[in-house]
Amino acid sequence: MSQNDQQDIGDAFPVSVIMERRIVHHGQWSLPHWEAVGVVAGAHVAVVERKRSLIHAEEGREQFLWTGFSVQLYKDRADSYWHNLVGKTPSLFVICQPQEDDGEPVPYVVSANYDEAGAHMEADGTVFSAPMPPEVYQWLERYVVANYSPQEPQKRKRANWGKEKGTTHGNTPQTSRNPRSRFH
Repeated sequence: MSQNDQQDIGDAFPVSVIMERRIVHHGQWSLPHWEAVGVVAGAHVAVVERKRSLIHAEEGREQFLWTGFSVQLYKDRADSYWHNLVGKTPSLFVICQPQEDDGEPVPYVVSANYDEAGAHMEADGTVFSAPMPPEVYQWLERYVVANYSPQEPQKRKRANWGKEKGTTHGNTPQTSRNPRSRFH
């Protein structure tokens, strides 16, 4: 991708997702297992229409290319992008909805936002992570540098609970209970 292409992308980067379905055998049962195996990025994959195309098939395994996606960035989410970039494995998150007829996961959002992916997982959504392509990493890094500065952790001042609860010097509570009792 040329320098001019990188400058023209702005706050959205076109991507396509490669999803793989493998047939996993458990005893007499054969079940499909889905995963996002990769993300292809750049102007050459920019298409408006979302569609699925079979790109590879062998016994027990098929790979599909889902086109028509872009990673969108928002300034108020820059902290989540930063955490993604400095993490052990920077990833893109493929958020899917199951098809009604067979339950196949259908991608509908590709995001670099940890928080968005976590929110979908907490709501029992299907979220896959895929390694972030180098061109998306560089683009995201430039965006974070331009739009985010980590905040210094602020030290909390401890409240003086002794004054609030009516305790005496030495933080021993004032009670009217029997001092010989083991239990107050």
